[in-house]
Amino acid sequence: MNVPEYLKPTIWGIIGGGIAAIVIGFYWGGWVTGGTAGQMETASAKAAVILAFTPLCVGKAEQQLEKLVALKKESRWKHDDFVVEAGWVDNVSEKYRADVARACASSLIEGMKVD
Repeated sequence: MNVPEYLKPTIWGIIGGGIAAIVIGFYWGGWVTGGTAGQMETASAKAAVILAFTPLCVGKAEQQLEKLVALKKESRWKHDDFVVEAGWVDNVSEKYRADVARACASSLIEGMKVD
């Protein structure tokens, strides 16, 4: 193909501008790929579920003071298992149950450090 000389700078300008737009968009403009957007959506949904169900778990736990004392005596590594076994996160989907239990146990332990 024979391109006229006067069009070559325009064509190179379009190509360079397109490349510059892509680089600027992805590095400074906040653009993401579809895969990254999906990962961000999943993480956001998980965080929302944890934030929504943690207060409900804490409320259930506060109604069983004897178990709260037992929770404090448990090893830090077993807190989330204790919360699940106590039934405080039974209303949470199995997919998020461990994460909500971990957040609930953390909230409860932090709340009891008023000693």
